[in-house]
Amino acid sequence: MIKKRTDPMVYQPEMEKIDSDIRDKVLKNVDKYDDQKITDSDVEEALKKERLSISDYGALLSPAATPYLEEMAKKAMIETNKHFGNSIGLFTPLYIANYCENNCVYCGFNCKNKIRRGKLSLAEMETELKAIAKTGLKEILILTGESRHHSGVEYIGEGVKLAAEYFATVGIEIYPLNTNEYAYLHNCGADFVSVYQETYDLSRYEQVHLSGPKRVFPYRFEAQERALLGGMRGVSFGALLGLGNFRKDAFATGLHAYFILQKYPHAEISFSTPRLRPFINKADNNPNDVHEKQLLQVMLAYRLLMPFAGITISTRERPGFRDHVIGMVATKISAGVSVGVGGHEQEEKGDEQFEISDPRSVPEVHQMILNRGLQPVYCDYIRV
Repeated sequence: MIKKRTDPMVYQPEMEKIDSDIRDKVLKNVDKYDDQKITDSDVEEALKKERLSISDYGALLSPAATPYLEEMAKKAMIETNKHFGNSIGLFTPLYIANYCENNCVYCGFNCKNKIRRGKLSLAEMETELKAIAKTGLKEILILTGESRHHSGVEYIGEGVKLAAEYFATVGIEIYPLNTNEYAYLHNCGADFVSVYQETYDLSRYEQVHLSGPKRVFPYRFEAQERALLGGMRGVSFGALLGLGNFRKDAFATGLHAYFILQKYPHAEISFSTPRLRPFINKADNNPNDVHEKQLLQVMLAYRLLMPFAGITISTRERPGFRDHVIGMVATKISAGVSVGVGGHEQEEKGDEQFEISDPRSVPEVHQMILNRGLQPVYCDYIRV
């Protein structure tokens, strides 16, 4: 008997619904966006403007903008320098568990994927946090697989409390939560929430999220808004480039952040630009037509749409590309990364989510930043 898949637009009973028009606004604009109709003159007009309209932003993401990347880069560097100076923030992720309830075809943590699962105890967490803190880092990103059963909110909260003892800034990248749960983790010491929609194309979203809570498209979409309602000071946005039409997904990601900031002007906004990567049991996973030139175009468009937004470049990308984009467009870079469970001080307790491309240590990335005439920044926020 073939099991019928659930409707991706239907909330599960425990999922909070909020009164928001942002999803409709984003998706209506995406439906109207046709990157094939944009001309050279549309791109040239967009580049003349100090502040982009929605249509200008779409122009800079189009194929017609490809010959203008150098001009976009020059303008982006001016904006980056204006808002961030020569500072580059450093951080590292800590995966505390990799159990997952979702069947997502592109992810190494897929609940159907046969990998070694693991979860750190609080004592093991503290050992890892101490080891990371010894490198000088002051910002940590706590990650889990998406399993409420194995990684409950209280368990994550205890991890956040520990992290807040060693780090000035604590971010979380976990499954979406209700507003009161975000408020709880904020009270534990979390500052930032990263949630990635993966793709904003509903039909593609349905194809790649076969089962599990992540299949519910609107609940995931509204996660950043619930996080802000729960008191978080910052939220990060991103699409998994290569999963769907990357130009439309980048267009939707930018508008999602843009409309959130209009509604919550106090929010600190940042972008991440992950591309598909190989993982255990799927070495052929790749971002298709999203090469480094296309990735750079997306990053430049994000910068020119929202000049004051942070942009993170992760270890999914090779060292040469990461080195090239910091200062021009990226403002934060990860270092000393492990994407398995633990792995900083102790042997990894669970397998990795994906293969990384840049294994450099914190001192190596620090020196690279200095070599480029930039300033490594370990702390830009003080708890009071």
